[in-house]
Amino acid sequence: MSDNIIRDPNFKSFREISRSLTVVENGLEGAQKLLKNLKIGSTPVIGITGPPGAGKSTLLAGLIDELLKENLSLAVLAVDPTSPFTYGSLLGDRIRMQSYATHPQLFIRSVATRGSLGGLSGKIIEMTDVLKSYSFDYIFIETVGVGQSEVEIASLADLTMVVLVPESGDEVQSIKAGIMEIGDAFIVNKADREGADRFEKNIRLLSSEIPVFKTVATTGRGLSELAAFIKSFKILPQNRTLILAKKAWELIKEQRMSDINLATLEEQITAARADENFNIYSFVESRIKSS
Repeated sequence: MSDNIIRDPNFKSFREISRSLTVVENGLEGAQKLLKNLKIGSTPVIGITGPPGAGKSTLLAGLIDELLKENLSLAVLAVDPTSPFTYGSLLGDRIRMQSYATHPQLFIRSVATRGSLGGLSGKIIEMTDVLKSYSFDYIFIETVGVGQSEVEIASLADLTMVVLVPESGDEVQSIKAGIMEIGDAFIVNKADREGADRFEKNIRLLSSEIPVFKTVATTGRGLSELAAFIKSFKILPQNRTLILAKKAWELIKEQRMSDINLATLEEQITAARADENFNIYSFVESRIKSS
């Protein structure tokens, strides 16, 4: 446990952290210099993922309450969905967690996906590293809840927790092919509902030695056990190396794609289709060679 972050002379104000995150998220002038000069610490990153309606935000709010009781300093990146048409986002997690908005030990930032298909913003890796350069005890990332495509969180989190509900019972086999394979812990939330015990047993059978927890986030049931698990979780050095490799892969991919614009591609394809011999694979190959 670190000292209170407000007393830490190396810890900047939340306003300064927000400015740094804004620069990085929007790719403003100085972003690359800021990133290259980061002294990235080893703060554990906890990913919370799962299908829509599983109660991820309520669960996270309860975990925050448990951890703040122990004077821990926490940061949250709450990823909100962006409309693929307007690119607008509700950024609703600030509203859902408004009771903690002024807590001196808690920093919350909502992030729009901006069209990213994996449940994470394209800039989430960089923003997480900005937070890791400060004195937080834990960093939480809550994804939007878009099902199997949320495997991106495994490229970023030291501990990935998959939140499910008893009603997911009929979907477990299909879920297993996606987010079920990335979980370091499974949480059966809303465990006061019918079928929760049977669903928990099925999850245990499918997840082998991976721990399974039952919670009722609205009442706080099971949250103290989950908080204790987070604090006791051991991050293996080889896992950190794998995460760094995945992060490097994502960052290289993003930079190589930085000059690709969908609207421009649409214009180019409109022109190219005038040729009766148009072929999408030949088109793509030509664009790769010209980049």
